[in-house]
Amino acid sequence: MGSSSISGDGEAQLHGTTNSKHGGWITFPFIIATLAGLTLAGGGWLSNLIVYLIDQFHINSIDAAQINNVVCGCTSLFPIVGAIIADSFLGSSAVIWISSVISLLGLLLFLLMATVDGMRPENCQNDSSLCTITPSKTQYAMLYLALTLVAIGLGGSRFTLATMGANQFTRAKHQETYFNWYFFTLYFATVIASTAIVYVEDNVSWAWGFGICIMANVLGLIIFLLGKKYYYYDKPQGSPFTSLAQVIVASFRKKKMVLSSQSPDYYYGDDLQKKIDELPTNSFRLLNKAAVKIEGDILPNGSIAKPWNICTVQQVEDLKTLFRILPLWSSSILLGAPIGIQASLSVLQALAMDRHLGPHFKFPAGSLLVFTLVTTSICLSLFDRFLWPTWKKIFGRNSTPLQRVGIGHVFNVASMVVSALVEKKRRVTVHSHHLQGSVVALSVLWLVPQLVIVGIGEAFHFPGQVALYYQEFPTSLKSSATAMIAMVIGIAFYLSTAVVDLFRRETTWLPNDINNGNLDYMYWVVAVLGVINFGYYLVCARLYEYKNVSYGNQTLTVKN
Repeated sequence: MGSSSISGDGEAQLHGTTNSKHGGWITFPFIIATLAGLTLAGGGWLSNLIVYLIDQFHINSIDAAQINNVVCGCTSLFPIVGAIIADSFLGSSAVIWISSVISLLGLLLFLLMATVDGMRPENCQNDSSLCTITPSKTQYAMLYLALTLVAIGLGGSRFTLATMGANQFTRAKHQETYFNWYFFTLYFATVIASTAIVYVEDNVSWAWGFGICIMANVLGLIIFLLGKKYYYYDKPQGSPFTSLAQVIVASFRKKKMVLSSQSPDYYYGDDLQKKIDELPTNSFRLLNKAAVKIEGDILPNGSIAKPWNICTVQQVEDLKTLFRILPLWSSSILLGAPIGIQASLSVLQALAMDRHLGPHFKFPAGSLLVFTLVTTSICLSLFDRFLWPTWKKIFGRNSTPLQRVGIGHVFNVASMVVSALVEKKRRVTVHSHHLQGSVVALSVLWLVPQLVIVGIGEAFHFPGQVALYYQEFPTSLKSSATAMIAMVIGIAFYLSTAVVDLFRRETTWLPNDINNGNLDYMYWVVAVLGVINFGYYLVCARLYEYKNVSYGNQTLTVKN
């Protein structure tokens, strides 16, 4: 994958005390193996969730897709909670193993629902999509409890592992190599879960499928605990968000104060070097007032008398960093929402298409998204080995995260356009053969191009966003930095759910029988929104300036 070999090449750096070495490449096998196990466990239930809801709980197709989007949103929002807990109280390691245990409890509940009569509705004699047997309130409660547990477990561990793994290295080049391997493992394990485990669920039994997920979860947890003596641990420093809130309060209280142009008038804490030769940056200048010293702010020993009255210059600059990056972050929401819409609707399309590949094999609808995952995995490796070195030779410098994300925007829009065209062909085929309400002769392979294109886009924008946030965020918010991309995905899934619900209520495009609807109109709408959002992104990227980030020989800094 990366250009650095995974070996003890001096990267087993010294952290903390001088008596023991922690971190570096020795931790890599434990963290990556943990990621693989937990991803197999999570992907095994999440990839086939829509089919599970329709088949086992007799929920209609659009409602099942909506529930799937809400659950996906939760798995992407919980990392923010996990990151705050990791940064403020427990540390990343504790959050990871606790989340793994919670995930295991949810999977055990799924296994019970698959094996114990009465914990799920009775099976229908006819097509489950037409079934009139509905779950009881108790059965719904058990279902939602299981979904909550597995969503918390998956969300709390996946991106926290990304941060903890990156924190094992001090060199940016090795961190970049780690992120490449992280995403390759994440996608590769999800591919296995979306094919092998989903096949077992569809063709053997749900109980066996959930049993495999449980074994993968247990194995990942054990491997993670075995590596505990090798990890470098960041000590929780209290909530970094409290520190940021203090800047806002202190600057408001001093809003009438005139800013000084003299460095000694600002409070730098223990950073003596900045006292000598550096003033606060000029962006968001009003926040600089929070660091101006007045009588009574500082005690004789140099410490702060009232934290909500004055802050260090570093606290002020940390908040400015968040303000600078928020516009870029917001542009990623409409980048992720179309992907969420496509992911759920593609499964419904697959259920209404010919899924036979040869005389003896029927492609599982829940495995459809494997084409996106495989494409992204392959592209991550090819980009690292060939595209980015070629880019540097042609342009004389490395590509930046913003450039990678921008290219991802273009592929994302292209995928939505292809989705609209394919759905129109599928619908025309239905009508021309008078097969409304039944499976269409059009092959499910027609859906592959749109999934491949969106997979290529993810290989550009997903790692680009994580690298950007990790490298640009303040040190005190490193865990929150990688979780920011998860938060984007979570909000995007909720937005996709809201958009689908809106068009379902206000139009006739999304009936329960999609053969009688107009899904292609839905894809055209999100394609147009993607074009508008891309324009917004270009403006944000043009105005953004990197802060102390090096790419090869290229150093980028924030201007005052």
